[in-house]
Amino acid sequence: MNWDWKVVEDFMPRFWDGVLVTLQALAMGTVIAFGLGLVWAIAQRSTLRWVRWPVMALTEFIRNTPLLVQLFFLFYVVPEWGPSMSPLTTGIVGLGLHYSTYTAEVYRAGINAVPVGQWEAATALSMSKTRTWTAVILPQAIRRVIPALGNYVVAMLKDSPMIAVIGALDMLGEAQAYSNETFTQEAITVVGLAFIVIAYPASLLIRALERRLVR
Repeated sequence: MNWDWKVVEDFMPRFWDGVLVTLQALAMGTVIAFGLGLVWAIAQRSTLRWVRWPVMALTEFIRNTPLLVQLFFLFYVVPEWGPSMSPLTTGIVGLGLHYSTYTAEVYRAGINAVPVGQWEAATALSMSKTRTWTAVILPQAIRRVIPALGNYVVAMLKDSPMIAVIGALDMLGEAQAYSNETFTQEAITVVGLAFIVIAYPASLLIRALERRLVR
């Protein structure tokens, strides 16, 4: 294949459209995954079986089914029962929901790593459960798991092209569409390099953050 820079130049407007979709899906999906994952983690520690067991069953089900199947379900099946969502919104919800089950395990590990003495000290000070969680346990637990959470952001970035199957054209979706129209491969190569440019610095940042937190 002879590399053609004119093809790359022609693809650039669609590439930036795809970058915007990718970053939107990544940013909003991360917010959902981190927030919902914390809810799952706390709910799994509930003393109420009717809270703990359904949450555990739901998270196990989501974690053990493919993201692609979940995206199809959200986009094609859920609208039969309720309101439909746009392809991008469905992709964001799907990514966030899927990865929330993994971040829940990360949070759970961080919470379990908090020394028992911290719980006992909060009890001795007659702190409420809410105050114990917000002022004592979570600040320590979340600090421990920030690097692990960052790894899932990178993983979500690499899984974001899956949203193209429901019509949300991210970087790779735009490249595939352009390549099919023009019978060229430059666009795919550009997108592959773009993923490296985004993901590798993010990985270095996570490693630096982990070293800093260890110190």
